[in-house]
Amino acid sequence: MTVPVRIGIDLGGTKTEVIALGRDGRDLARRRVATPKGDYDGTIRIIHELVTVIEAELDASATIGIGIPGTVSPATGLIKNANSTWLIGKHFDRDLAATLGRPVRLANDADCFALSEASDGAGAGAATVFGVILGTGVGGGIVVGGRLLSGPNAIAGEWGHNPLPWPTDAERPGPNCYCGKNGCIETFLSGPGLTRDHGGTLSGADIAALAETGDTTALAALERYEDRLARALATIINVIDPEVIVLGGGLSKLTRLYDRVPRLWGKYVFSDAVATRLAPPVHGDSSGVRGAAWLWPTPPGQ
Repeated sequence: MTVPVRIGIDLGGTKTEVIALGRDGRDLARRRVATPKGDYDGTIRIIHELVTVIEAELDASATIGIGIPGTVSPATGLIKNANSTWLIGKHFDRDLAATLGRPVRLANDADCFALSEASDGAGAGAATVFGVILGTGVGGGIVVGGRLLSGPNAIAGEWGHNPLPWPTDAERPGPNCYCGKNGCIETFLSGPGLTRDHGGTLSGADIAALAETGDTTALAALERYEDRLARALATIINVIDPEVIVLGGGLSKLTRLYDRVPRLWGKYVFSDAVATRLAPPVHGDSSGVRGAAWLWPTPPGQ
């Protein structure tokens, strides 16, 4: 008898990961291969091969969800804003569906992270979850009532390309952003943003380690980062008032954020008290691929 499962695929710029989840969210199988960078047809082929191998191994009939570093434009149906540039301008979901012989669901990788943590992670059971990526870039996703929000422009959660709120004189006009603007949240809160603010050489983890030794320059950089993160998340709380905010990406490993930032955001949130919880991810680096699987709420045949 064929087993109903969800298959999730995390299509990254350098690696492609696939996971199969059972009906209860249990991890049944996993594979990781190099992404055929720059090769559109090769990308579709490797996804087909991964799905075929997993389904044969599990004797499975699977739904397919895919997280990509971009999104499908509602205006054209083509991929836009993708770091994997060979996907841009392609009917990626349609071409995959034709190759796999079934419908597929695509979402931005930050949206997949948020959906994973809302489904069975740090935000499980919460009515509203905001998932944050603090890495090479800054992204986000919004899940309400267990459903991922996209919006008519497919950009819900893209808080990284809003301006840093309540900027100081020293923060104006802000660093140049690749989007063409100055002072975007991403330019301050990304990993490269923290590195640049400290002096341009050390990673966030290295800066945190230096701060632990009492290095005043490193400590000052972290304190600026924490206040900027508090300001930026306060605007999210003011707009959608989430029960839980979950941090992901490399900088989410800075454990001091979970204590310091909630102590700071109260003076920026339009409320007498802030009940929102700031949490690390339960599934860590696996949240993206798990969230892709959760794009289908139920496995086939149920």
